[in-house]
Amino acid sequence: MSELPRLVRPMMAVLRHALPADDDAYGWELKWDGVRAVAYVEDGGVALISRNDKDMAGSYPELAALGGMVDAPVILDGEIVALREGRPDFGLLQSRMHVQRPSARLISSVPVRYYVFDLLHLDGRSFLPEPYPARREALAGLGLDTGPAFTPPWWRGCGEAVRAASIDQGLEGVVGKPLTSHYLPGRRGPWIKVKNVRHQEVIVAGWTPGEGRRADMIGSLVLGVYDEHGLRYVGNVGTGFTQAVLRDLAERLAPLERDGDPFDTTVPTVVARSARWVEPETVGEVAFAEWTEDGHLRHPSWRGLRPDKLPEQVERES
Repeated sequence: MSELPRLVRPMMAVLRHALPADDDAYGWELKWDGVRAVAYVEDGGVALISRNDKDMAGSYPELAALGGMVDAPVILDGEIVALREGRPDFGLLQSRMHVQRPSARLISSVPVRYYVFDLLHLDGRSFLPEPYPARREALAGLGLDTGPAFTPPWWRGCGEAVRAASIDQGLEGVVGKPLTSHYLPGRRGPWIKVKNVRHQEVIVAGWTPGEGRRADMIGSLVLGVYDEHGLRYVGNVGTGFTQAVLRDLAERLAPLERDGDPFDTTVPTVVARSARWVEPETVGEVAFAEWTEDGHLRHPSWRGLRPDKLPEQVERES
């Protein structure tokens, strides 16, 4: 039996705010709102490796069925998603992301799927040097089209139509992959992504106390991202939370308490005056309207924690 490479880091896409003029030179896919996972399937076993090199297979035991869906050792790239009314729902997936050994009840109430969009290795052959259409053709040959693994379609050119369909379906956006592109592990680009809603990964650096119904609870989270100056303050988020989420965050942040702020840049006095600081180890994600001129998030709303990301990976997506 051929041995698989030990670790192939996922190739990433660069954020764009509009489709390229030469969109016919790309293969287009819908962007799935979930957790990226590279799957290693060999001898009936399945490992699901996150962007921060952790095996998530224990959190998604139903995806062990992948071990019986292929006849040869294979490495796949894809996204773990939870569906609500037929569409990926990141908030719903949150209830699975932090559970190492989910109960049968949780698995039944929040089932997940693995949407496979690339083939990296198959039966001793590396597909990394192959152009995108060749990888997709070989992937289609695996016949992964029944639960829990599915191979979503892709389209040659017609980026405008694909993006319009993503908007109509309430999806996150589209990903464009040059037809001539090889798979470059750990690299960002030449793949591109065009989002319908702006999202940003953030680092939780502290919190401010709540008022009114949130008295004695977290009122807002103090957020940062890394840039050339170090950890930079980018604003506070106080919406998008449920009471259960706030309680969970309070428990997670309590052991991380520290005396001073962890930022390498100046924090506004009005924030510093009331903030309770924590070690910058917790990664989350927000939706927001735009970046302000002073580099802050405008109208951010909390989407959830990102245990699949390392703090040092969090940079501003401009």
